[in-house]
Amino acid sequence: MTDRQLIVPDEMRLLAERAGYAPAVKVGKTIYCAGQVGRTHELAVIEDPEQQFLAAWENLRLVLTAGGCTFEDVVDLTTYHVDLHRHMPVFRAVKDNVFPRGTCAWTCLGVSELARPGLLVEIKCVAVQR
Repeated sequence: MTDRQLIVPDEMRLLAERAGYAPAVKVGKTIYCAGQVGRTHELAVIEDPEQQFLAAWENLRLVLTAGGCTFEDVVDLTTYHVDLHRHMPVFRAVKDNVFPRGTCAWTCLGVSELARPGLLVEIKCVAVQR
């Protein structure tokens, strides 16, 4: 049997209840984070791309913190982008400001849409607690 713990930060309880999933699952020292997007805690999509990207990173930080990790513990990062080439310069600038560079594997994918209209990025990761 695995040591499996659902990670639901207080700020995401509404989302978890509405959507029916856990923002992350921790197994041993490994945290598997579901994709995080740029929305408010009331689930409203943030329209400004830069602010949306900042919020997505902050939401990921909340999940990791609730699981006992930080961005430095991330070993695998996957980002899904609507209008990838249009928004990549702003996304990369935000990422480079909040996330440590060159510390994990990163896969970046362009997609046609995400779960809600207006969402431009979804960020998911795997982290290993030190």
